Amino acid sequence: MCLSMSVFRSGLLVLTSPLSALSLRLVPILASAARLVQDTLYVHLQPGLSLTGSTQPRSTYVPASSEVYTLISKLYADADVHTHLNVRVLLTNILNQGATPPALGSVQNLSQPPEVVLTDFETGDGGQSNPVKQRLERYATSCYSCRPNLISVLLYPEYELETPDGELPSEPETGSYAEPLESYSDVVVGGTFDRLHNGHKILLSVSCMLAEKRLLVGVSDKDLLELKMLKELILPYKQRVTQLSEFLVDVKPSLQYEIVPLTDRFGPSITDPHLKCIVVSEETLKGGLAVNRKRAENGLAELAVHEISLARDVQHSKNEEEKISSSSLRHRLLGTLLLPPRKDSSLPPSPYIIGLSGISGSGKSSIAQHLAHLGAFHLDVDALGHDVYAPGGPAYDQVVEAFGEDTLKEDGTIDRAVLGAKVFEDREQLKRLTDITWPVMAQVAKEKISEAAAQGATVCVLDAAVLLEAGWEDMVHEIWTIIVPEEEAIRRILIRDGISEEAARKRLGNQMPSSQRVKHSHVILCTMWEPEVTYEQAEKAWALLQKRLKEE
Repeated sequence: MCLSMSVFRSGLLVLTSPLSALSLRLVPILASAARLVQDTLYVHLQPGLSLTGSTQPRSTYVPASSEVYTLISKLYADADVHTHLNVRVLLTNILNQGATPPALGSVQNLSQPPEVVLTDFETGDGGQSNPVKQRLERYATSCYSCRPNLISVLLYPEYELETPDGELPSEPETGSYAEPLESYSDVVVGGTFDRLHNGHKILLSVSCMLAEKRLLVGVSDKDLLELKMLKELILPYKQRVTQLSEFLVDVKPSLQYEIVPLTDRFGPSITDPHLKCIVVSEETLKGGLAVNRKRAENGLAELAVHEISLARDVQHSKNEEEKISSSSLRHRLLGTLLLPPRKDSSLPPSPYIIGLSGISGSGKSSIAQHLAHLGAFHLDVDALGHDVYAPGGPAYDQVVEAFGEDTLKEDGTIDRAVLGAKVFEDREQLKRLTDITWPVMAQVAKEKISEAAAQGATVCVLDAAVLLEAGWEDMVHEIWTIIVPEEEAIRRILIRDGISEEAARKRLGNQMPSSQRVKHSHVILCTMWEPEVTYEQAEKAWALLQKRLKEE
C-alpha cells in the first residue's frame, strides 16, 4: 500500500483500545505511527470508541484517574525512542474531579494541524474500510483543526502475543489505578524546561490534569542556571517559554497559564495565596517541602505536594543521566553542527578552514592536536603571535616602543611574563597590544594557509584563542568552540601557569565568555570529562565534517 511509504509532518493518533489493554500495546502502536509521521504527533485518548455502525461517533469525557495518568506517563516514556517525534497527548477530553464539564463539540485549534489521522481501531477484515476511515476523519475534524484533504490510516500494529517466557501478557489490574486524581483550582510547577522533552511533558501533563483553573509555571533563569551541566547550550529564556507555551495551549487550552521567570528557588510559590498544589519529581521533592516551610513562615496555607516518578532514558550513554533529561540532550549536541557553515566566495574552497576558539584553560590545544592527529593541518596562531614580536619580527619595534624597554630580557627578546603582567589586568593596555599584533597575525596566518593549500591540505584548523575577539570569523568556514566550567578553567590555569587565583580570574575577565562564543559557533566541544571522552567528541565532529565535505 503506497501510504506506508508516505511521511506526514503532523498527525493525530486516536487511541480506542481499553485503557488496561493500551498499556501493553503502546510500543507497537507508536512504532507504527512513527513510520508515518516525521514531526508532531498528537494523541487523543478515547477508549471504547467504535468506528463501525450507522451513527457518527462523538468525543466523550474520560475521567482523570491515576490509571489515565500512568498510561500518559508510559506513552511519553515509550515514545522517547522515536527521537524525531514531538508527541503531545491532548487533555481536552480528560475531565478532572473538580471541573464542571462544558459540552464537548467545539473544534480545538492545534499549532500544527494534522495532515493524517491514525488509529489503533481494527476492523474484522483487517483492511482500510472506507466507511470506517470516513467516520475517523469526521471524528477528527469535529474535535480538532486539521489540514484540508485529511488522510486517514488504520494502523494494525503488530502486537506481541507472548512474553519472552511464553506466557500470554497479563493486563494490569484496573482497580489499583482507577482512583480519580484529586484536582485543585490553582497548581504550580517549576523547572528549566530546556529543549522540551518527554520527561517535561509528563510533569506538565499531570500538572494540567490536576489544575481546574490556573497553572503557574516557574522557568529557571539567570543565577539558577549557573550550576547546570553545559549551561552555555541552554536555550534563551524567551525561546524556552515559547516552546512551553505552545505545548500547554495545545494540550489543554481551557486552563489559564501564567509563566514567570525563576531567579531563586521559590519564586511566587511562597507568596501566592491562591495556590493549592505543587507538582514535583522524585529529585525535587525536598524543594516542594521547603516551599511549604516558607509558606508557613509567610502565614500561608500549605500546598498539597504531588510527586511524580522520573522517566528512564533507555538511550542514555556514558556521562549522561539515567532519567530523560535536558542535560543529556545538550550532551548529545556536542560535536554536531549547530549552525549552517558560512558560504563566502572570498574564502578558497580548499583547504576548508576551522577556527578553534575557547577561553584560557579550556583545553583548546589538546583538541587542536587531536584534530591534527586525525588529518587536519594545525596552524597555531597563538604561537604565531609570539613570533611576530620576536626580534626582527613584524611587530617587534612597535611593541617595544609602546610598552617600554623594561619589557626586554638581556638578550633583547620581549619578556612575555613582564608584558603579560602589563596587559592582562588592564583592558586599555591589552587593546593597545592587540591593535598592534592582531592585524599582523592575521596576515601571517593567511600566508601559512596558502602554504598549507600548496602542500595539499584539505582541512586547516586555525587554533586561535582570540579568533572572535579579533574579528577573524571571515577567515574561516566554521567556528568550533571549546567550553569548560570557569572554575575548572581557573584550576587548570593555576597548575599550568603558576599564577595567583586573582590573576587567573582577571585574565578570564578580560576574555570573551564562553556563553558569548557559543552564540557564534557552528560546533561545540567540552573538555570537562576524561580525555577519551573529549577525543570521542572530536572524532564525532571530524567524522560529521568529512561527511559534509563529501556531500559538497
